[in-house]
Amino acid sequence: MLSIFSELRLALVLSVLLSVNTAVHGAEQPIQMETPSGTISGTLTLPSQRTKVPVVLMIAGSGPTDRDGNTPLVTGKNNSLKLFAEALRDSGVASVRYDKRGIAASAGAARTESEVRFEDFVQDAASWVLKLSQDSRFTGVVVLGHSEGSLIGILASLRSPAKVFVSVAGPADRASEVLRHQLQGRLPPELAADNEALLQALEAGQTVSEVPLSLMSLYRPSVQPYLISWFRYSPSEEIAKLRMPCLLLQGGTDIQVTVVDAERLHAANRKCRLEVLPSMNHVMKTVAADAQKQIASYGDPTLPLDTGLMRALKLFFSSDGVQSALRTPR
Repeated sequence: MLSIFSELRLALVLSVLLSVNTAVHGAEQPIQMETPSGTISGTLTLPSQRTKVPVVLMIAGSGPTDRDGNTPLVTGKNNSLKLFAEALRDSGVASVRYDKRGIAASAGAARTESEVRFEDFVQDAASWVLKLSQDSRFTGVVVLGHSEGSLIGILASLRSPAKVFVSVAGPADRASEVLRHQLQGRLPPELAADNEALLQALEAGQTVSEVPLSLMSLYRPSVQPYLISWFRYSPSEEIAKLRMPCLLLQGGTDIQVTVVDAERLHAANRKCRLEVLPSMNHVMKTVAADAQKQIASYGDPTLPLDTGLMRALKLFFSSDGVQSALRTPR
């Protein structure tokens, strides 16, 4: 079983066998992705109309988040990605969301921690895009990455036939910088020095055998190869390479990713449209900038999605650039 640490979601898909041809229109249907080491489970949601529609590949983030946007690290469920899929369906757009390898219903497909690399996530998402792009029912694939899934989505879009990219609450810094910032001022001086030395070594591609016990959960030797593979990617640098229609959605009350992150991603690629939703938080709900209300929202499925979310997405989808991209023959 994979050991899972906060933002580090480790996944590998070696091959994809996606059975969507018998899906029922207007309903959710389970999807199983068979791999040599186990099954990865997901959900396909189709609108009621039988005409060709876009399909959105939803990539989860923020810890061991499952396909519905929920995590065992929080009591209760917010169902953010499930609600998102339903809103897309009601707007005439199909979607696929899935449990990453090692998480929820896909837990049995996990490999050992020391074997997994960040690129495995990217290959996973790219394989989904390839399969969906070959399905004649869809006009094209929109990759949508939430939080950590934003960087995965950017890289997968660069390596697949994706037509459009959407980032929701995507960080702008490489993961090592995020971790450095999160721990700044929270460690005693000696431990802070050890932390910085470890980060610098991993950023340089070097593993470290001696790790202080207090930092073992972050930098244990078995997870270091994954960290090295993850730390090499800068979201700001990668998004600059995109040549497809791109939307950046960011909540103004998000306590995990800031508006500054979205602005930096936008500065890196001015062709991306930036939409800041003032009252939206990290799980895409309308929540005030109050610590207790924010925490409560992570486990409250009764809170609806922020009303501005689908409004911004519909406006983006109706733009000439997106319409043209989704009409382009495969």
